[in-house]
Amino acid sequence: MHLYVHVPFCARRCGYCDFAIAVRREVPSAAFADAILREWAGWKDAPRWGGARTLATLYFGGGTPSRLAPDALGRLIAGIVAERPLEAGAEVTLEANPEDVTAEAARGWAAAGVNRVSLGVQSFDPAVLAWMHRTHTAEDVPRAVAVLRDAGIGNLSLDLIYALPDFLQRDWARDLDQALALAPDHLSLYGLTVEQGTPLGRWVARGEVAPTAEGRYAEEFLLAHQRLSAAGFRHYEVSNYGRPGREAVHNSAYWRRAPYLGLGPSAHSAVGNRRWWNVREWAAWQRGVEAGEAVVAGEEELGGESVRIEELYLGLRTDAGLAAERLPRGMWERWVDAGWARLAGGRLVLTAEGWLRLDALIAAAATRPVSPPAIPPAPTS
Repeated sequence: MHLYVHVPFCARRCGYCDFAIAVRREVPSAAFADAILREWAGWKDAPRWGGARTLATLYFGGGTPSRLAPDALGRLIAGIVAERPLEAGAEVTLEANPEDVTAEAARGWAAAGVNRVSLGVQSFDPAVLAWMHRTHTAEDVPRAVAVLRDAGIGNLSLDLIYALPDFLQRDWARDLDQALALAPDHLSLYGLTVEQGTPLGRWVARGEVAPTAEGRYAEEFLLAHQRLSAAGFRHYEVSNYGRPGREAVHNSAYWRRAPYLGLGPSAHSAVGNRRWWNVREWAAWQRGVEAGEAVVAGEEELGGESVRIEELYLGLRTDAGLAAERLPRGMWERWVDAGWARLAGGRLVLTAEGWLRLDALIAAAATRPVSPPAIPPAPTS
């Protein structure tokens, strides 16, 4: 199994963020660790786990997990692995903001078992960072990378956001160069999206900010593909690049439809065709856990058509591709002829140009059903 822990706490909300977060000046680290371990105690022996006895990965996302006190994180990891030991060499990831990385914190993370850090850089441009409401400076990034490596955490990923509004005049090529100069093991690149209810969504609704044109979005996506591929990175998923052997094991599990459990407010879980998700807000989730109540807000079981579409989407978003027989021959041949896909060993793999059209291609494929192979039933609770 793969385990995800959602840590909701942030110093402030970024302008584009619609995640389930709790802005706190003082983070209740001990209370959070207690609550997660209590929720974990209710799940660790649940039948829907499917009998898994070890953890393949452990991932702390958010929010800003690096704002947790290192001793609380250590107690949390120790409590989890006491019940489900980590497999040998298992990936243990912590999402971190550059300003939270101190020598003391990094040593604490490493001592707790963290062996991979995903650093939320987003940009090296001071004006862009200010506009995003980020709380770190460009100078914090190389300092954080050096501190993490000194602490023995050598597997580092950097997050960047592209396709920003034109008025910022952000130099995307320069940001890529500065990221590469730090020799990361992995990069995650995300196009800026406008979500309702966020500051950015309100700015766009009022006409104060215009979203980036599709043409520039495509240009920046393809430039990153070209630059990072030339630098030796494998573009293994639409938004992710890794050096050989440094692909994100935890995130790859999602794309393979592997089973995973989510703990914490708003966390999602999946086993087989079953999906469930927790109460979104930190305070409500904490009250429920402390009262011994169920904190699952909803669940569903995917039917055959939903499974088929999910498998199409997840398969085509990675460089593992999808068995070509899952699509009508005339359809995938047109994709290949257009340069949107290639055929490799009987599998259809989208090109970078194809990934730009991923949603449209999935929509087209969803209207042309081909019988999928049998899916084993999900475990029942």
